[in-house]
Amino acid sequence: MSVFARLFHRWLRSPRTWIGLGILVPVGLVAVCSMMLLQLRQDAWDKAEQTAKNLLTVIERDIDRNVEIIDRALESLVENLKMYDLEELSPKFRQRILFDGAINARDLNALLVLDQYGNCIYDAAGWPARSFNNADRAYFKAHQANPDLGLGISPPMMSRSVGKPVIVLSRRTGLPGGSFSGIVLGSLSLSYFDRLFAHLELGQAGTINLFLGDGTRIVRYPEPDLGPAPNFANAPNFLRFQREGRGSFVAATQSDGIERLYSFTRVGNLPLILNVALSTREIEAEWRSRALVIGTLVLALCGITVGLSLLVAWELKRRNAAEAELAGESRTDALTGLPNRRAFEEAFERAWSEARRRRVSLALLVLDADHFKRYNDRHGHAGGDRVLQALAGAFSACVQRPGDLVARVGGEEFTHLLADIDPEDAAHLAEQVHGAVARLVVAANGTDVGRITVSIGLAYALPRLGGSPADLFRLADAALYAAKAGGRNRTCYAVMGVDGAEILRPSPPLEIELAQSTVPPDAIPLVA
Repeated sequence: MSVFARLFHRWLRSPRTWIGLGILVPVGLVAVCSMMLLQLRQDAWDKAEQTAKNLLTVIERDIDRNVEIIDRALESLVENLKMYDLEELSPKFRQRILFDGAINARDLNALLVLDQYGNCIYDAAGWPARSFNNADRAYFKAHQANPDLGLGISPPMMSRSVGKPVIVLSRRTGLPGGSFSGIVLGSLSLSYFDRLFAHLELGQAGTINLFLGDGTRIVRYPEPDLGPAPNFANAPNFLRFQREGRGSFVAATQSDGIERLYSFTRVGNLPLILNVALSTREIEAEWRSRALVIGTLVLALCGITVGLSLLVAWELKRRNAAEAELAGESRTDALTGLPNRRAFEEAFERAWSEARRRRVSLALLVLDADHFKRYNDRHGHAGGDRVLQALAGAFSACVQRPGDLVARVGGEEFTHLLADIDPEDAAHLAEQVHGAVARLVVAANGTDVGRITVSIGLAYALPRLGGSPADLFRLADAALYAAKAGGRNRTCYAVMGVDGAEILRPSPPLEIELAQSTVPPDAIPLVA
């Protein structure tokens, strides 16, 4: 297995990996979902803006075209009134000449000619003209006062001629020299706007408004003005219509407080402002329902992902703990609690490599209980086990440095591994072990098992000079057998050198000195 594969396998087996994935994946899902929902919301707004603009264009063109038709009829009527022999023509022929241009105007209720006093003198409805006077109307007074007014468009009013709500489109007529001679007018029924807007989809809170340039509202759809036409000259929304001429924005409607998307434009070159207003809540209604469904599903998936990730992390943690426990048990002696032979061999390899790298010494004590079979024979295996446990405690009590290792390598045999230690200190530690063992008192089956002693083989080496852990162990083991052969309850010493090893069998009291050897001075064999 490659290094990458091992690292990846180790990464997958880490509970932190799955906890991290349990956090990152939901965060990623939420981020992607949020981006998608924001895009869907933007799409809904783009669609609404485009719909409003399309409606605005259709309505604006229709109104502009219809007003233009009426205006042309009025202009034609003004020109026809200039005929010098108009009064000499027959009424029927005069009617055709005057009003023939108005036949294409939709919802044109009345087409009239008023004289300078406001009296109706010609009527497209027939001859003789209906008798009424409109000198009091604001549109009549406006033309009377302003020769340059051009086309006039009135606020909504009730028509005297047809009895319906209308707006009046009018133009001034003049005598030679420019003096006021009256007006021509056409009344456009407000029902025209109702039919124009009737098939448009605006939603429940959508509206269409048509204003005069002075802020007077001509028509509001779908809820018409019931009273006199209101004026919005000072309303913030209308001021923006006037200022910008064309565009769109989001604002609350002053009358009902509903927030709407306003799209607005001027109607051709006329003093009219048209707007289409769509409720922002309705624009987002479909998006909100989708967002609710998608958000719920994503949150559910996130919850499932987090739950599964935590479950996998918990299972991995439990499995890793079990494996670690098994690994610990596989490296721990069950009876004494000391590291077993496998753990010792792994630690021995590491200590040898480290000592060689750091160019320091390594010492190994191999310890064996003397006459151990006697304890088993006299006190049973339970008694023997108590002796081994007592020895493990005594050996562990002699450990003075964190890096030292005491292990049980089999039966009644133990090891004590010492790194970077002087020969004298290693020998002194061996004597401490003898003293600690001599002080042991072990009871089994209610009686004292008697005196306990150990034999120790101590081997000393400088790994940088060569050899292997196995060589040092064999040397220490040989020193142990020498100690047993020499009478037990003693330590024999050996040094691994370039020329081999020397085993000596000292008898107490021990005196340690340095002997000559063919190895470098810092690798002089230790003798007793």
